[in-house]
Amino acid sequence: MGRRHAAADVNYPRWIWIAASAVVVLLIVGGAFVLRMLIFPTGSGEGGASAGNGTTPSAGEPLAQDSPAAIAGASPCISLNILTSLENAEMVRALVSEYVAKPRSVDGRCVTPAVTEEKSGVAAGKVASRFPAVPAGDRPSIWLPDSSAWLRIAAAGAGGSTVPHDGTSVARSAIVVALPEKMAGELGWDGKPPSWSEVFAMAKDQNVWGQRGHGDWGKFKFGKASPLVSTSGLMALAASYGAAGGSVGGLDAMDLHAPPLVEKVRAVELGTSHYMATPEHFLWHTREADDAGKVSEFLSAVVVDEKSVWDYNRGVVSEDGKTKKSGPAPKEPLRAIYPNDGVHVADNPAVVLDGDWVGSQQRLAARDFIAFAVTEQGQQLVKASGYRSIQGALDAGVAETGRYAETLQQLPLPKAEALISMQDSFPDIRKRARALFLLDVSDSMVQEPGVTKLQRAKDAVRKALDHFTGEDEIGLAAFSHVGDGPLQPGIVSPVAPFKTNKEDIVAKLGELQAVEATPLFEAVSRFAGDQAKDYKDTFINTIVLLSDGKNDSRHPGDLAGLSEQLSHQNHSTPVLVFTLAYGPDADVPTLREIARASGAHYYDATDPNRLEEVLGELVTSF
Repeated sequence: MGRRHAAADVNYPRWIWIAASAVVVLLIVGGAFVLRMLIFPTGSGEGGASAGNGTTPSAGEPLAQDSPAAIAGASPCISLNILTSLENAEMVRALVSEYVAKPRSVDGRCVTPAVTEEKSGVAAGKVASRFPAVPAGDRPSIWLPDSSAWLRIAAAGAGGSTVPHDGTSVARSAIVVALPEKMAGELGWDGKPPSWSEVFAMAKDQNVWGQRGHGDWGKFKFGKASPLVSTSGLMALAASYGAAGGSVGGLDAMDLHAPPLVEKVRAVELGTSHYMATPEHFLWHTREADDAGKVSEFLSAVVVDEKSVWDYNRGVVSEDGKTKKSGPAPKEPLRAIYPNDGVHVADNPAVVLDGDWVGSQQRLAARDFIAFAVTEQGQQLVKASGYRSIQGALDAGVAETGRYAETLQQLPLPKAEALISMQDSFPDIRKRARALFLLDVSDSMVQEPGVTKLQRAKDAVRKALDHFTGEDEIGLAAFSHVGDGPLQPGIVSPVAPFKTNKEDIVAKLGELQAVEATPLFEAVSRFAGDQAKDYKDTFINTIVLLSDGKNDSRHPGDLAGLSEQLSHQNHSTPVLVFTLAYGPDADVPTLREIARASGAHYYDATDPNRLEEVLGELVTSF
């Protein structure tokens, strides 16, 4: 007979069996507690700033499974407001949809999440100031920006006590250089990625396409989003500093204020064709150019997140960063290039905000939602939304459409001090603007009672002037005419260094008076031509056009001829005509076409109350 285990013959006292059973139960419950603590460490508990620093399971390690409630909690549900970035809002909404599709019970209550999105930098400012203009019931419990960079910036702005520096990453997306596929192939970057220094050197060589037998592609047009509001823009600036300082991963060890380094960064930024508020603006116009069969006229390269490349290649673009437009795939897809010295990665961190508007039940609901986001089920949605999972896994179809690299060489995220220092330096190191403000002064600008549209336009322009520095070159013109008379008043303050003509611009702005007709085509044609004649490679040459109506004049000119002129100029002496529709009667289709033909962006202030806000966003494009 085989030998029996000795313990089988032992009769233990009943209390020992009870104690052993209790230990097993504690181990089971404790396992769940340990999993919870991996997601929400001790420092993130009640009274803390919130969920943070989760331990990411390594590749191949199983993720937690979603554990919905057997039945949904009772009404009224817990309201859970979630604030996201523009870039990741679609993914977060997908997570919310799946979360509420299963029964949830938090403290015995059901949960009703609601998602709002905002530009990353704008959201960081609101979080740091604790949403002073927002009713308590509308303030978010969860903040889920697309990068921990904004957590660090907001925490520094709030004094470090109310905003966490780190959060629970729910998705990952690399910041890449995107090029039309033919251009990437021509440079050989699709097979042998360049360094960041090589990218910036190429951007400074305006004749690169002509030297390679593609003069029809025009100048090398390199775009970046604003580092003040966009993650890709901020990481592009970090790469500029890193390349100038000889180490894209060593920013924290550099003296970012050192004059020699600052001068090198200025030189790097000269390769930028122009800036825009968000990467979505670039991709919207790239798609417009692709539809016209002229993608090279708008873009050579742009720094964006890889998820945006996937969106573009599957036919999804957005003019305002919020409203997505789906269509067929572009004729020429974009190629995501991963520089060989590393890329920054947007880690999409979720945090529970520490504000007195976040009640105990909201805090519990927020943690429950974040815990769901990092389960196996949540991460499947993350991958289907165009992101890498927290373990770096990809959806095969997404990776193929987006031309994703299989693995990433990730650069360290700079500390808050470095991030803020680079942002603060931007007005000083950015490529200078050579901008003419062009105002419609037809009689429709003064027809409403009270504060007129013309006065609001003057006030908005006056405030927008604060964006510029002394080395920018700024001017002012206006257009109308009486009867068949000539265009007037025309140039009222010639384009000149802002340090010498700011007072003149402000004075002449205040003197503008409404006249009569609206010679829109004549005015844009004349002043865009003048700007092109005086074109300067080291400046962003542009016109900012504010109009409340449509072309209403017997003076010569038509939209087709104007579009052809602007498109031709864009080939060699690009003058970007940023158009702003002011008031409900503005000719939006015409203003859109003028902006498109010049390679610029259309802005909507058909609600006159938004004029100041919209113009403030517009001037971040240069």
